[in-house]
Amino acid sequence: MRHALAEAELAAAAGDVPVGAVVLSPDGTLLAVGHNEREATGDPTAHAEILALRRAAAALGEWRLSGCTLVVTLEPCTMCAGALVQSRVDRVVYGARDEKAGAAGSLWDVVRDRRLNHRPEVIQGVLEPECAERLTAFFRTP
Repeated sequence: MRHALAEAELAAAAGDVPVGAVVLSPDGTLLAVGHNEREATGDPTAHAEILALRRAAAALGEWRLSGCTLVVTLEPCTMCAGALVQSRVDRVVYGARDEKAGAAGSLWDVVRDRRLNHRPEVIQGVLEPECAERLTAFFRTP
């Protein structure tokens, strides 16, 4: 999570919402990183999770990320939750809950919907105070 927090700082420095993500390989090594780049790229899909998943798939040479873990500072939204299911990651670890748009247990629970063919394990609240504080500070800044 600390590596994801460092990615979040890169997003904030570029004027984007400070969300960072990392993908760990099945053996726990760092496979890919990402941070929000919507402002930098003008791409509404440039969320930290999406970018990290794309980079992890490129590193592995395939779209199935079986055995991998995504670690992200903020609970994934519906778009990212759908991508997590589609990518077949085994585990999602997140820091701060997103009561307004979270799709991994807060507002929705897309990643554990029994109607879907893949349901990753979800671990929430890892370094939650630090993750939440970065977001609060970003939105508090005039």
